[in-house]
Amino acid sequence: MEFSIKSGHPPKASCDCIVVGVFDSRQLSAPAQELDKAAGRRLDGILRRGDMEGKSGSTLLVHGTPGIAAERVLLVGLGKEAEFGEKAYRDALAAAVRALKDTGSKNSIITLSELPVARRNAAWRVRQGALVAHDVLYRSDQLKSKKDNASPSLSAIAFSVAGKDAKSASAALMQGIAIAQGMNLTRELGNLPANICTPTYLAQQAQKLAKAFKLKCEVLDRARMEKLGMGSLLAVGRGSHQPPRFIVLQYQGGKARAKPVVLVGKGITFDTGGISLKPGAEMDEMKYDMSGAASVLGAFHAMATMKLPLNVIGLIPAVENMPGGAATRPGDVVTSLSGQTVEILNTDAEGRLILCDALTYAERFEPDCVVDVATLTGACVIALGAVASGLMANDDSLAAELLEAGQTSGDRAWQLPLWDEYQEMLKSNFADIPNISGSRAAGTITGACFL
Repeated sequence: MEFSIKSGHPPKASCDCIVVGVFDSRQLSAPAQELDKAAGRRLDGILRRGDMEGKSGSTLLVHGTPGIAAERVLLVGLGKEAEFGEKAYRDALAAAVRALKDTGSKNSIITLSELPVARRNAAWRVRQGALVAHDVLYRSDQLKSKKDNASPSLSAIAFSVAGKDAKSASAALMQGIAIAQGMNLTRELGNLPANICTPTYLAQQAQKLAKAFKLKCEVLDRARMEKLGMGSLLAVGRGSHQPPRFIVLQYQGGKARAKPVVLVGKGITFDTGGISLKPGAEMDEMKYDMSGAASVLGAFHAMATMKLPLNVIGLIPAVENMPGGAATRPGDVVTSLSGQTVEILNTDAEGRLILCDALTYAERFEPDCVVDVATLTGACVIALGAVASGLMANDDSLAAELLEAGQTSGDRAWQLPLWDEYQEMLKSNFADIPNISGSRAAGTITGACFL
């Protein structure tokens, strides 16, 4: 798909389809009003006849409108104008792209990018346009013998902006495309089955990424990890025939002596729960337990494409959690890289066991900050559902930055407390710390407290 920026008078825009918005109560957006005027009020007539009311997400395709250069006009419902904001804008974009791909249009112009969104400029609107379009058009067909064709004809989308905003919008479009490519890499890795996406495969993808963007990449094998003393990480992979890998990626885009940001991504390529075996229902989804690792790789792809002026380290502990004769048992005690002993009361609380060694390893880089991304515990879904991610932090200023980034991107998070009182729930009679508390209460928070 080709994306571009377009400026100019909408009625004169030559394309297969031009997309304009309609607010609730049949109120045309400003670009739509220009089209309507050029067409002798034909669009207004369609609305007055009741063919469309402007309900959020609704669409109506109009052919052969006189006075308009575009072959088709796609009307997209925006909802109530007084309530139009970031979510409504993204919803309208998604509805537009879904409708476009089902038409015979090869190229289109989306004027929704000219709609005012509170506190957001043209650059943000265009960046979101690229992200939403990639999201709608994405298909997970890499393992299918016959590929899904997301759109048989649509090959180009242009976002309309005012002339004065063209320069900033062009830069934002490139950023949006880079971020979307990183997101798609994350999706591709997450969607792969565990018989393909093994710890070794993840390491190979990191090395491939490093080669493409001239990054530094080091992959530690079991022997190296044993020598370092990563007993907690290694305990998780004992029951699997797949060897563990610890991936270290380095992106040097900032000043030589600038402290790096460290991104840590959980890479459990399949999680059976180990000896503490999960229920069989929906266990196939446990291939997604490496989504933290995939997110780190996707972030590296995006930042390297954008050439961000930062120094970033990516740490990915990658293992498979399986039952077996050599598997770690509930009650076993292991020694982590930090030197602390851990009583493993539940082998299904394995993410924190690999992440704690990764966090200790991060200390050697003297980072400015560390951000840990993980499908850590199902307790978080119980707390927040599928609407937001849980965020816990020992640095409130960093937490505020991450929460704001979530609002800007539409990938929202909610901060849960990390108070000292919760640490009292992690007590062991036989080791320095257990990997779970003795209670089901506050499971998400105690997982973070462990780390």
